[in-house]
Amino acid sequence: MTDHVYKTIELTGSSTTGTDDAVRAAVDRAAKTIRHMDWFQVIETRGHIEDGAIAHWQVTVKIGFRMED
Repeated sequence: MTDHVYKTIELTGSSTTGTDDAVRAAVDRAAKTIRHMDWFQVIETRGHIEDGAIAHWQVTVKIGFRMED
């Protein structure tokens, strides 16, 4: 087994439907430009309120990816 070195980035995804979709939005966007993603960690969950109701869920995640050799 090869030893790996990882780099992490922090992103915030948002969704009008829920936290899972907010996480997916962040991961899907990162996947467009980052290779070798292996894991994510939810750092913070919050939301935006409009007229007394939840308008958006906002989830901040750390995404870990392996550095290329």
